[in-house]
Amino acid sequence: MTAKRLLSILVLNALGLALFFSWYLPAHHGFWFDIDKSIFYWFNERLVTSKPLLWFVAVTNYRAFDGVSLLAMGALYLSFWLQETPQGRRRMLAIGITMLLTAVVLNQLGHLIPVSHPSPTKFFPDVNHVTRLTGIPTKDASSDSFPGDHGMMLMIFACFMLRYFTRRAFLIAVAIVLIFASPRIMIGAHWFTDVAVGSLSIVLVGMSWLLITPASDYLVNVVNRYLPGKYKPAK
Repeated sequence: MTAKRLLSILVLNALGLALFFSWYLPAHHGFWFDIDKSIFYWFNERLVTSKPLLWFVAVTNYRAFDGVSLLAMGALYLSFWLQETPQGRRRMLAIGITMLLTAVVLNQLGHLIPVSHPSPTKFFPDVNHVTRLTGIPTKDASSDSFPGDHGMMLMIFACFMLRYFTRRAFLIAVAIVLIFASPRIMIGAHWFTDVAVGSLSIVLVGMSWLLITPASDYLVNVVNRYLPGKYKPAK
């Protein structure tokens, strides 16, 4: 590993840790709490005055809607899959499996952080709940919302798109993160900082060590080697 890559890892780790501790150390999370509260109440108060917003938030937080985000990521991945040779597709499958394993591991590590943080719909009294307003069973509350699992998974996908595909694919993946992570914040199932601090800080630290070092290539090659069918080492 070159000195430039090591410096990049250290900078990303410093940014991730600084971001996390700027939220974790101050009493009541410092200025982040004011941001969180303002964003939550801006949307929560409008749930009873704007029917389009209410139903948009209800639909996008219905459990089956998670499949739409999977379809969006799958469509982006498929656009590269269709251009590949059989060996290239095999490697893409190995990259996908490595991505899923990474998401599971980072998610588990993220929940080891000693933070107990109920969602704003559970933290604040007498607020509007989308499930009660619409009768649709939505994800509008969580007893432990930090870090944002959904946002983290989407960010990990974006990181892999940058590492193994193109910058354009990365920008599309970033758009997918913003589009599909936002409804959880709008409904109050997550604080803004569950994603912007919790998910992002973990991804900055964890993904830098995986993707900037040879670690991810090693894992992809191992998975590729054990997939069914004939394996050809990458040149």
